[in-house]
Amino acid sequence: MSHRLTSKDILALGFMTFALFVGAGNIIFPPMVGLQSGEHVWIAALGFLITAVGLPVITVIALARVGGGIDALSTPIGRSAGLLLATLCYLAVGPLFATPRTATVSFEVGIAPLIGHGDMPLFLYSLVYFALVIGISLYPNRLIDTVGHVLAPLKIVALAVLGIAALLWPVGTPISATNTYQTMAFSSGFVNGYLTMDTLGALVFCIVIVNAARSRGVKDTGLLMRYTILAGLIAGVGLTLVYLSLFKLGSGSGVLVPEATNGAVILHAYVQNTFGNLGSFFLAALIFIACIVTAVGLTCACAEFFAQYLPFSYKTLVFILGLFSMVVSNLGLSHLIQISIPVLTAIYPPCIVLVLLSFTLGWWNNAPRIIAMVMLNSLLFGILDAVKASSLQHLLPTWAHHLPLAEQGLAWLLPSLLMLVLVAIYDRVCTREKVTTC
Repeated sequence: MSHRLTSKDILALGFMTFALFVGAGNIIFPPMVGLQSGEHVWIAALGFLITAVGLPVITVIALARVGGGIDALSTPIGRSAGLLLATLCYLAVGPLFATPRTATVSFEVGIAPLIGHGDMPLFLYSLVYFALVIGISLYPNRLIDTVGHVLAPLKIVALAVLGIAALLWPVGTPISATNTYQTMAFSSGFVNGYLTMDTLGALVFCIVIVNAARSRGVKDTGLLMRYTILAGLIAGVGLTLVYLSLFKLGSGSGVLVPEATNGAVILHAYVQNTFGNLGSFFLAALIFIACIVTAVGLTCACAEFFAQYLPFSYKTLVFILGLFSMVVSNLGLSHLIQISIPVLTAIYPPCIVLVLLSFTLGWWNNAPRIIAMVMLNSLLFGILDAVKASSLQHLLPTWAHHLPLAEQGLAWLLPSLLMLVLVAIYDRVCTREKVTTC
């Protein structure tokens, strides 16, 4: 018999989902947008929320409809291609880039200002950090208890303190917007939200949400879908509130750090100004909790996925993934970002296409053909964006730099829409008469 979640457990599941999404990057991006957009902050915020909240929530809903895994979502493009895409996503958002980056970001933003930079401090920190990640990840059936009931509320309280402070004690009024935000506030916010990469995170996290519900005895497919969607919506509301408060914080902090180059500088300046010397400790605790929850979710999701295809148990994979992530994290934040951005830029577009077109399967006579062609097109142009974001950009032909939306890193968007129109017409015309030669 399938159990039902209590209201308390549904809320905890939603808090857990929210906590999985909110890493250090999600806390750092909005203040920078808030500062740079100046008097146009809320127009930029609208664009940001579409891609940083809307797309991830849509992704959770899409995955909930198929049972929670990207491998199930990718069924229309074939088992081999789907497995390849899923593997790339799990590796990129897991042990190769995102999981190690949670350690390096939390160290650079929260710990290094207190104990100093250097290889040895980073190594010792990563050792303790991933020992905790592994310890929590070994027991995925307890995630609602450890994350939903303990770590997530701590993160929410810390974020609430920061958000309320931003509303009650703004430092000043917005400074003038940069040239980019003067003319393209909405699109600039849209692109910055896109760069949070939370849609990839949703593709990985959703199976953790489903399994957390299953750990409470929920077996009915309809109930699992319902609870997962509710968790995604709760997380979406939470993300929206956090982002809005951080936009407010950033927009008023220009008087402190008008030349700030990243959100970490803005956060440090604000908490130091508002909370005094305790501000640095508060920020360190907030970033640490934010990052470790995300790392636990990524480790659990990757171990669950690879346990299906590799001759290792879930717990063995947790140790392997945790230790590997620890080693990679010691490369340092700058190296990780330099390597990860091109890879993530290439695989993000086909993932967006897959998620959005998953809602249209009933529209087509041959859905696999539609989805595969548009995804392939988005991947090819996504690779152009990736090369442009790498040290190999000088190899690109001149025309690649002048594609529509290329400056925003969205060169794939219009060609993908065009391909969708073309294959949709072909799908309708070709199958209308059911001619076998088509």
